[in-house]
Amino acid sequence: MGKLLIIGCGGVASVAIHKCCQNSEVFEEICIASRTKSKCDALQEKLQGTTSTRITTAQIDADNVPALIALIEEVKPDAVLNLALPYQDLHIMDACLATKVHYIDTANYEPEDTAKFEYKWQWAYRKQYEEAGITALLGSGFDPGVTSVFSAYALKHYFDEINYIDILDCNGGDHGYPFATNFNPEINIREVSAKGSYWEDGHWVETEPMDIKRVYNFPQVGEKDMYLLHHEEIESLALNIPGIKRIRFFMTFGQSYLTHLKCLENVGMTSIEPILYEGKEIVPLQFLKAVLPDPASLGPRTKGKTNIGCIFTGKKDGKEKTIYIYNVCDHEACYKEVGSQAVAYTTGVPAMIGAMMVLQGIWQKPGVYNMEEFDPDPFMDALNKWGLPWVVEEHPELVD
Repeated sequence: MGKLLIIGCGGVASVAIHKCCQNSEVFEEICIASRTKSKCDALQEKLQGTTSTRITTAQIDADNVPALIALIEEVKPDAVLNLALPYQDLHIMDACLATKVHYIDTANYEPEDTAKFEYKWQWAYRKQYEEAGITALLGSGFDPGVTSVFSAYALKHYFDEINYIDILDCNGGDHGYPFATNFNPEINIREVSAKGSYWEDGHWVETEPMDIKRVYNFPQVGEKDMYLLHHEEIESLALNIPGIKRIRFFMTFGQSYLTHLKCLENVGMTSIEPILYEGKEIVPLQFLKAVLPDPASLGPRTKGKTNIGCIFTGKKDGKEKTIYIYNVCDHEACYKEVGSQAVAYTTGVPAMIGAMMVLQGIWQKPGVYNMEEFDPDPFMDALNKWGLPWVVEEHPELVD
């Protein structure tokens, strides 16, 4: 059916690659490219006897646009799935534009020197992608990604208009370390140490980092502390979901994580400002990343479940109603299936599904799009089929 070039070979990429190999009907051929080719080779060796998908590997520096263009021209993929760092999104989008190949990613662009992630840089490519006749699908992970598809699905099947969305991301897993991050430490720590914000009545309301706390009783996980963060899907949902009055994003954190993070912040270890150390410039946060456990190593030791979903309040036939659409994922079951914990699994599976939607032509139109701008039904069906079954709960407990 098609050929996919996957850029990146970390925890999320490993899950997406496993899933592509389970879905050989669609992904007849994949090429895995990363800065460290040995990682790609190890995955190729592990998987090639288990699948009819043909796997090749390549070395690539995703910051080098001419090298990316050369690789795309050599591999001749039908689409490129970007699972590299968010700082590299625009380089890969440039290369796809130059070669007229469809583009899919899981997280929006953020410049390396400011912890500010928003869609404006990628949305600026709309006209060029339209003229090139290719699709860019932005944010095909879980949040952003599945949360956006849940929103489109709720609007299509349950509401005439949605007024309030609360996106809740709960990781009830325990890896046994005093402090570790479940995905790339650099991205994770930038995200939680930035100011929070939510959308209300047509504008952003900014909050101090971790200032707003709520307690929620998550199905199959239990009661957890959660904190309001800024998150990128709020920006696109505010534009694309009619009738919206407020969107908030909450993520759970344990007290131990927050205490460690505060301490690291206080001593300057989470800073992204370069400092001089022994005659060399280093970025403290990048150094911290090097000493923390690799998120990919957490799989075998993580127990418990994640619960990620959205609570929607809106109107149907003039009456107010509320539903909660969520997925529960088990860390140990994920590890057994693909050798990874649930945080990488919940992002890697939707990355494969997004690539499948584009390759099959189900979600394909020239331009740059967010997930909620397409028909949600085929994606929702695929979630059930490929390992992320979802639940619709009527009259859930609300977040005040």
